[in-house]
Amino acid sequence: MNITATRLLGASLLCLAASLAQAQAPTPAPNTNIRGTVTAFDGKTIGVATRDGKAVQVALPEGVNVSGTEAFTLADVKPGQVLGVTTVRRADGQLVAIDVRPIPPTARLGLSPFDLAPESTMTNASVEAQVASTNGAELTLNHGGGTLKVLVPPGTPMSRAVPGKREDIKPGETIFVAARPDADGKLVAVRVQVSTNGVKPTQ
Repeated sequence: MNITATRLLGASLLCLAASLAQAQAPTPAPNTNIRGTVTAFDGKTIGVATRDGKAVQVALPEGVNVSGTEAFTLADVKPGQVLGVTTVRRADGQLVAIDVRPIPPTARLGLSPFDLAPESTMTNASVEAQVASTNGAELTLNHGGGTLKVLVPPGTPMSRAVPGKREDIKPGETIFVAARPDADGKLVAVRVQVSTNGVKPTQ
């Protein structure tokens, strides 16, 4: 076998090995979203009484930041702002918001199923327009693959995540935790938002 053929064979084997490694790489487990009330926190593990009555323990690594929460209203919505809007579709086809939150402008735009309510959808999108109506307001949202109109009725839960600290996690506070299981199946937090001054996370 000549040198060129040897090099080609070696390159092919490397490509094959890389492809096999990618095929065998485990798919990361999806986040488990935990919503409820803090029952305990010892600085390392958060005890949560979930909305559906379960008691859950979630490890909080040192490197995971904690967000607090402040009020957010339609008056704070500006053209071009990027929002996370959870919607459900009414029987008449109208998309209705059940949660509205500003998210980082670098967030990936798009639509994805969400577990805030049955058959709800998370829309990460930029605001193109806001029109007031007797039923609240209608937002025109561009999610990168097109636009859609969402009705935001009066009283729709809305909040904004703000920098927080681990000390904000106290019994009685409302909390949202996105967690993943570790190798032993224990839930480990990857994102945490806790109520601040009575303002609760709405996601």
